[in-house]
Amino acid sequence: MSVEGISLTSQQGRNILRLYHLYRLTIGLLLVLLISSNLDDDLLNLSHAQLFHIGCWVYLIVNILVAVLMPGPLHLLPIFLLAVVDILMLSGLFYAAGGVPSGIGNLMVVSVAISNILVRGRIGLLIAAFAASGLIYLTFYLSLSLPSSMNYYVQAGGLGAMCFASALLIQALTRRQRFSESLAEQRAATVASLEEFNALILQRMRTGILVLDHQYRVLLANQSALTLLGRQELVGQSIDQSFPELTASLQQWQRNPTLRSPSFQAQDTSPALQPGFIPLHRGNEQHILVFLDDISQIAQQAQQLKLASLGRLTAGIAHEIRNPLGAISHAAQLLQESEVLDVHDRRLTQIIQDQSRRMNLVIENVLQLSRRRQANPQLIDLKYWLYRFAGELRESLRETERLHLQAGSGSIQTRMDPNQLTQVLTNLVQNGLRYSTQKHGTGQVWLNLFRDSENDLPVLEVLDDGPGISPEQQARLFEPFFTTETKGTGLGLYISRELCESNQARIDYKTRNVGGSCFRITFAHPRKLS
Repeated sequence: MSVEGISLTSQQGRNILRLYHLYRLTIGLLLVLLISSNLDDDLLNLSHAQLFHIGCWVYLIVNILVAVLMPGPLHLLPIFLLAVVDILMLSGLFYAAGGVPSGIGNLMVVSVAISNILVRGRIGLLIAAFAASGLIYLTFYLSLSLPSSMNYYVQAGGLGAMCFASALLIQALTRRQRFSESLAEQRAATVASLEEFNALILQRMRTGILVLDHQYRVLLANQSALTLLGRQELVGQSIDQSFPELTASLQQWQRNPTLRSPSFQAQDTSPALQPGFIPLHRGNEQHILVFLDDISQIAQQAQQLKLASLGRLTAGIAHEIRNPLGAISHAAQLLQESEVLDVHDRRLTQIIQDQSRRMNLVIENVLQLSRRRQANPQLIDLKYWLYRFAGELRESLRETERLHLQAGSGSIQTRMDPNQLTQVLTNLVQNGLRYSTQKHGTGQVWLNLFRDSENDLPVLEVLDDGPGISPEQQARLFEPFFTTETKGTGLGLYISRELCESNQARIDYKTRNVGGSCFRITFAHPRKLS
């Protein structure tokens, strides 16, 4: 026999059990009041009055004890036993009260119906069978001593049938209710999962998202929005004072949604952001959904395409200029060797030669960009490599120039083309020595090699004690042909960045608190190179 039942650990099961206790207590109190008021002889045709009186008190006392001792059972067996005991006590009262005319049989039908809410399947039909059997058997037994009870066989059979009908009906209703509850729980779990998933997507999106009310107060902000805007918290704050450019774009969109909103920067060091706006209607309230896209990468890609086209164009022009430039330089050299030129004319020819060499250097750098060979990363020990590089470079330094090296403990490895790394570091060290000498008369550069504690990547810092670089110039520092010197070509740092990126390294400029400049190269992991 299969035994099934609802989960009584749920609050709903406990509430139904409490109602079952309350129902039985109420019936017990009414029966005791009935016998205490001596109305039972007038209302009921008792076959055994003394047994009925004792049974009413027993029914009340037993139900009180059950209600106190069994507030919420965790298993089906106590519920089944409670229903059977209740049917047996009502059957005794049914017999003592004279059978079907007493109306006790209707109470048995109700008890069967309530018990089938708590149990279902065959166990619920078994309770109905107990009740129906008791009604029919006791009616037959009473007919032996009371011939008038023989007239109630049909009513007793009808009550027995009602027990089964009520059990089946209640089971069908509870089955449908449980199915509806299970479906509702599944849908609620699905909705909660989707909400959690959507919240996770919202937080992990690279696009910044803000939800504003009609007063431009922030109702919601994902992590990307906080990062792009450089804030720790925005909810509850107004964007009027904090981001006036964003407010101006929003007001422009409200006036004319067809116009493209201009990009803006939340801070000087923040990336360029492109805002987008969508209206949100929630009842009578109108909110504004703001999208913030980082367009710095798009601008960088466009710049790369532009520079690639420019590189091909300038390479072609450089080839065409190189031959005439060589002829000009050679002619200036021949003129300088002439004995008929005076001092002033020789000075002019020297200027021609100097400027020709400078222009030839620019052409060489441009051609180097156009025909730069593919990187060939190799596994190198940065600590050993840097000591060798510093030793070779120190031999070519002046007496007023110093190169210091500090490396962390242990082996620090990476994958990079050693020739390209030599080119990058030579350019950075020479720039640092030059600016340091201009400020102090003696030049000093420090190489600091260590491993980043957060991502375990090798990091090399090239530091100097020169005048540093202004914030206005930092934004264009790695652009081609940008230089702060009258004799510079503006291609050194650009080439260094391109060489680092071709080896999956990254070069950044960091401002030093003590003055000077710091170029930080973050190398690729030796075993995680993609």
